[in-house]
Amino acid sequence: MTPLTLLVRSLELMGVLRDNNLFGKGVNVMDEKVIFEKVKESVVEALGVDEEEVTANALLFDDLGAESLDLLDIVFRLEKEFGIKIPRGGIQADALSDEGENLKEEDLVVDGILTPLGIEKIKASMPEVDPARITEGFRADDIPTLFTVQTFVNISKNLLEEKEKTG
Repeated sequence: MTPLTLLVRSLELMGVLRDNNLFGKGVNVMDEKVIFEKVKESVVEALGVDEEEVTANALLFDDLGAESLDLLDIVFRLEKEFGIKIPRGGIQADALSDEGENLKEEDLVVDGILTPLGIEKIKASMPEVDPARITEGFRADDIPTLFTVQTFVNISKNLLEEKEKTG
């Protein structure tokens, strides 16, 4: 997977949080605590870690020992649990557009390194991640290392809200 493809897919996945953010709009599909517990259960089952280790801010790779394939396992478990579809691809132009302005690959990634704009987009798309982790020189290939348990709680909650809204 090229760095741009990884960045685009990560932005698309996180776009569920940014572009379809329904928090604070009165939609109450499922309490966030309930969603957290279900995400926690999926992470425990997929990674074989102790429940106590799975906190909202736990980094899937660094703290819980996840590997790339484990992310797919977690995604599949959450899709089955919640009856949702977590996006894993899509049209590059949509992910690379900013308020109607089409961006070029080099606007976000150069030689596998996020540009300042790429860093800004990731930080905006992943507010649950400590922004200090995303600094100059951050590699697009390393975006999945930013995923926390809360990342998947946010994605699941937003998709559930969207599902309820669209009926």
